[in-house]
Amino acid sequence: MVMPPPRLDLAHRRAPDVPSRPGRKVRLREITPADQRRLAGFDREAADTRRVGEYRHWAAHRAEADFHFAIETLRGGLVVGSLSATQADLSDRFSYGIGIGPQHRRCGYAGDAVITLLRFMFGELGYRKCEVSIYGGNVGSLSLHAMLGFREEGRVRDLELSRDGVKYLVKMGITDVEFAEIHPDFPAARERGRHWRPRGRHRDR
Repeated sequence: MVMPPPRLDLAHRRAPDVPSRPGRKVRLREITPADQRRLAGFDREAADTRRVGEYRHWAAHRAEADFHFAIETLRGGLVVGSLSATQADLSDRFSYGIGIGPQHRRCGYAGDAVITLLRFMFGELGYRKCEVSIYGGNVGSLSLHAMLGFREEGRVRDLELSRDGVKYLVKMGITDVEFAEIHPDFPAARERGRHWRPRGRHRDR
């Protein structure tokens, strides 16, 4: 869905034991050997329709990203995808790659997993901005990120992708402030005054 980010040094931010993070539909948790086999199976199932450079669950989790998560449903505990995150070029920014198994798409799992990740990276690790790169032809992912509050910041032509008919990558981003405006309960521990009102697109009318 989203390109996996490159590996950069994040030794000063790394959390050796990251507990699971629950969302509304899914939780992000540590990947087990059994999960790795299931994630590799997702790659095999998607092989016939894969595009150049698309997120690969197995390849992503063999790489040295800073955080690797299995995406598990709250109801039933079924692993439906995976997510990896790492620091971007600037120390206060990060990027991520996410993929959902072909048979589990369009169920709201990707959006919930991304929101859960943003809460963790912004609220607990203190990052200020998230940046992602999405293939220009991936209308579903572009629409999802726009709905989550990401804004398009530019397009980059990619010669490798051109061989597969996709001529550019769309750069999108969201800051911690923008995320807080869309999700007024972020961070959860923030005190609200007596006359507090949510800001942003969910403002009461």
